[in-house]
Amino acid sequence: MKELTDKLADGHALAEAEYLSLLTCNEREAEYLRQAAQAVAQRVFGREVKARGLIEISSYCKNNCLYCGIRAGNPRAERYRLTKEEIMECCRQGDALGFQTFVLQGGEDPAHTVEWVEDVVRTIRTAYPAKAITLSLGERPEEDYRRWFNAGADRYLLRHETIDRTHYAQLHPTAMSYDNRLRCLDSLKKIGYETGTGIMVGSPFQKLEYIAADLKFIERLHSEMVGIGPFIPHRDTPFRAEPAGSVELTLRLISILRLMLPTANIPATTSLGTLAADGRERGILAGANVVMPNLSPVEQRKKYSLYDNKICTGDEAAESRRLLEKRIEAIGYTLV
Repeated sequence: MKELTDKLADGHALAEAEYLSLLTCNEREAEYLRQAAQAVAQRVFGREVKARGLIEISSYCKNNCLYCGIRAGNPRAERYRLTKEEIMECCRQGDALGFQTFVLQGGEDPAHTVEWVEDVVRTIRTAYPAKAITLSLGERPEEDYRRWFNAGADRYLLRHETIDRTHYAQLHPTAMSYDNRLRCLDSLKKIGYETGTGIMVGSPFQKLEYIAADLKFIERLHSEMVGIGPFIPHRDTPFRAEPAGSVELTLRLISILRLMLPTANIPATTSLGTLAADGRERGILAGANVVMPNLSPVEQRKKYSLYDNKICTGDEAAESRRLLEKRIEAIGYTLV
């Protein structure tokens, strides 16, 4: 396993069978992997952790993904849409707190026309020309992506969720297309976005062989961002009784991804912090370099309920940033 870790650190690529071996290594070998990934992250980013301001713009979604709390078929979901003015207020708060990136995330809301999103992006770009704008708004036609890019968006996050066709069908309704998800990722790369993808670790029906294939896909895509976090069930979905994903396996994947993609932005996700009190800190020590404090209006955050028991839904933006800053400083890093 030490040889495989060193091979990945040197060449940034492995065969699927070799990725599978890393996924199943013992604790001592996993610690060697973690230390190697931490060393790479510190060489590239120092001891700085980047803060991205997350703005959850809508809890409406036309899709019925079986794992998601805001799925269209959940009658108990509380719905909201932020207005453009509310989004700009979130940006003003984020600017005052020093954030250099705004992340606009939401369900695939039919009310979010290409023109509406285009206007929001252009307004943010005009007001904050030096900021980065990341979108995570699901699957759209290539022309929509192109218009948003031309309006000023820099980055787009679209998790592929699984590269296995059978597994994809087990997680999504028949109306959703595996091929279309991959087409969207190809379009984003072609247009010029910094493109992010990722998976849920421990999602229902997932096999380690699928994760090894996911790693190979991410390697080939050469993602600039990779968002992975443990699966957490939501009480109002068909997967309500499924077990949560593994924190340890998620941390191991972060380390593998860091060695594969030394300069990629890899977040220590909120879902990690939800399953383990020190999950985000451990993610950073495993090779992650990004956290995403929430800038959304406090009164709306609980409504953006993708999974149960999500943390940080009640903190004001300034308080959330301050608390996260202290936690990161406690492990010897600096929030920037």
